[in-house]
Amino acid sequence: MAHHQHARAHRTTPVRRAAGRAVVALETTLLAQGLPKGQGLPLARELDAIITSHGATPATIGVLDGTPIVGMTHDELARLLDAPTIHKANIANLGPLIYQRATAATTVSATVALAASVGIRVMATGGLGGLHPNLAQHLDISPDLMALATHPVAVVCSGVKAILDVAGTRELLETLGVPVLGFRTNTFPAFYLTHSDASVDATFDDADDLARFASRHLAQHGTGVLVVQPVPAEHAIEPDQWSQWLEAARALAGTARGRDATPALLDALHRVSQGRTLESNLALVRANAALAAQIAAAG
Repeated sequence: MAHHQHARAHRTTPVRRAAGRAVVALETTLLAQGLPKGQGLPLARELDAIITSHGATPATIGVLDGTPIVGMTHDELARLLDAPTIHKANIANLGPLIYQRATAATTVSATVALAASVGIRVMATGGLGGLHPNLAQHLDISPDLMALATHPVAVVCSGVKAILDVAGTRELLETLGVPVLGFRTNTFPAFYLTHSDASVDATFDDADDLARFASRHLAQHGTGVLVVQPVPAEHAIEPDQWSQWLEAARALAGTARGRDATPALLDALHRVSQGRTLESNLALVRANAALAAQIAAAG
């Protein structure tokens, strides 16, 4: 029964209508849980326009009443965003949420899995999940990393959020065999911060060249690739300022744990920075959508 439900639920028509055109997958967790209420749908329209302008087709992914949809219409997305309860789907709980006919926004991991299931090879997002600090005391590792290690999708992002263990996350990506490709950077960015102490495996200055490598890797290996580019310089946050805001935000966020921890801390950061971190977040997401579209169109 569960298998039948899952099989019929993958509605791929919006993607297949765009046969011959490149497709870029987009998550819905940012739209549903990473932005103030009411800002998700306008951003989705903006990202669609950016991707289309670079010669690719956007495919927003989410779960609506137990049906995972690859290529949501704006009406479907509006229904998801207006749902009284929006679950957060990753590769571990995606199946149970579908079985329970729940409505859920997809994280990077669930988006990658659903995209790969219909042959989409490029995804754009803001930041990848990773290792949380104090791992020895509390084992908290994002399923995003395992999704990249097991699905042939190129994920374009601005590294991992600086609230995480950036260096540890980079080490685990290497352990999992996921190449990290820097676009016009030789360091691993940390979301709002343009640089970290971690490196990348290779640097590309040309999007077409990057697309050729990514396409070859995805065709020959079982893993995805992580493409990282820094937040646009005019929207980057200085490290000293970031440290001050982070300390204040941790005090404000309280003791949220598990799936609630990162959203609570990001919301607190938006408040203590008077919206600067939100502006930075939006800027890097737009830039990543544009680069993902270029890679998809060239690949």
